[in-house]
Amino acid sequence: MKKILTSIILLSAAMAGNAQDTYQSATLTEKDLSGTARYVGMGGAMEALGADISTMSTNPAGTGLFRKTQATTTFSMQTVSGNDVNYLDPSKTKASFDQIGFIMAMPSGNGNYLNFGFNYHKSRNFNSLLSASNSLDNASQNKLSFIKSKYFDWDKNENNYSQVDYLYDYTLNSIVDKNGNIEEHFKYYYNSDRFNIQQIEEGYVADYDFNISANFNDRLYLGLTVGVQDIHYKNKSLYTESILAADDRTALGTVELEDVREITGTGMNIKLGLIGRPLEDSPFRIGAYVHTPTWYKLTSSNYTTLYNNLPKDHGNYDYTPSEEVFDFKLNTPWLFGLSLGHTVGQDFAFGVTYEYSDYKSLDNRVIDDRYYDDYYGTWEESSSSDKLMKYHTEKTLKGVHTVKVGTEVKVMPCLALRLGYNYVSPKYSADGYRDGSIYSQGTYYASRTDYVNWKATNRVTAGIGFSMKNFFADLAVKYSKTDGEYFPFMAFYADKGSEEMNNICDATKVSDKRAQLSLTLGYRF
Repeated sequence: MKKILTSIILLSAAMAGNAQDTYQSATLTEKDLSGTARYVGMGGAMEALGADISTMSTNPAGTGLFRKTQATTTFSMQTVSGNDVNYLDPSKTKASFDQIGFIMAMPSGNGNYLNFGFNYHKSRNFNSLLSASNSLDNASQNKLSFIKSKYFDWDKNENNYSQVDYLYDYTLNSIVDKNGNIEEHFKYYYNSDRFNIQQIEEGYVADYDFNISANFNDRLYLGLTVGVQDIHYKNKSLYTESILAADDRTALGTVELEDVREITGTGMNIKLGLIGRPLEDSPFRIGAYVHTPTWYKLTSSNYTTLYNNLPKDHGNYDYTPSEEVFDFKLNTPWLFGLSLGHTVGQDFAFGVTYEYSDYKSLDNRVIDDRYYDDYYGTWEESSSSDKLMKYHTEKTLKGVHTVKVGTEVKVMPCLALRLGYNYVSPKYSADGYRDGSIYSQGTYYASRTDYVNWKATNRVTAGIGFSMKNFFADLAVKYSKTDGEYFPFMAFYADKGSEEMNNICDATKVSDKRAQLSLTLGYRF
């Protein structure tokens, strides 16, 4: 009978702090088009037009155009692609409470206004499904662990020895004595002829924005927003490989890596913005804004299990679990925006927005020390950048350009129609990969080897608005699509003459398609 190892506790107690890897952090910092249905229906291109509560999270000066106090709330239904995902039988359609906020417009004399506002909204909805399957040729996930042991100088106490390596070490790749001790470390490996991945992402990033804005003679608008972010992220995946016999390449069975990771925490940032009307007799506006990095303090926890479904004489255990909990810090990139807007009377509005954020500057940070401050009576901690992971981030990610275009036409005094479009350039380099050989705590705590290099995102939106006296209701639909290339593990090319040690997998095309219906209800006082 095979033995069952009930738990593996990695050596986290010996480390002062931890950090995440490039691909996991890039997922956490992705932005979406979210907010009121009017804002979404116009493609979010309202950073110069203003007069919508959602602009306080992009260009804080946009709330300076309010002349009346206003309150809104938004609900949505979102459907994601993923017809082939049956892992845990996920639902493709989910309801969401997306936004609630208000603006208090306060005249300050001489036609000027000083406005105050608060807005809660979900800046990111993580809900997604991913499935992929493809052939493998003389390659496998456990072979990568074998290669790391053979070609890289590390042992199980090193920072490039991941949880995945640990699991394969005990379950499949080494000889273990009756006491659970490894007798021969990574003695062999198994090839696979096919893999399958099923993944479910859930959760959101909630923003709590506190805003102050000023209107100077309807020519200049200034705004400041202090934002607090709350992350709730969960990823559940099941990765399966069919394993082949070394001698005749007959099918032996399967190996399954099941991973559940949750990341929670909080962050904060500051946003500054302005809008100006350069021509006194023209409604044409120019907007500009800047966002500081979001400074996150996060906690990551995972429970990962490797299931060995091979015959009894292959491997050491039926299944081997591993679990970890650790804290880390993450600083997102700066964001810069420029916007133009124009209106014709009360019947037509047009806006265009450009944003840039350099994701090469994404900073995974290690918590170096925790100490008690006697003067303030609080616990403090210091952190530093994970330099090797940062170098990997600079090679893997790149600057992201976002273009948003939107228009609104009032076909009747009480009825408005809206259209919008977004283009978001790729965040990932085409040749980027999740490097499991980096001497980093981000590698040490990794519980997966796979990654996706997502390409550009295209969004189209449409909306309709209805108003009656002080009450208004807006409806918007949004469709987005992002294609990508999935890889189950990084490629390894051996020296000439040792080609049998190559561990290479082809890209598998995947796509993230989302459709959303939003409803906003509002009232002007």
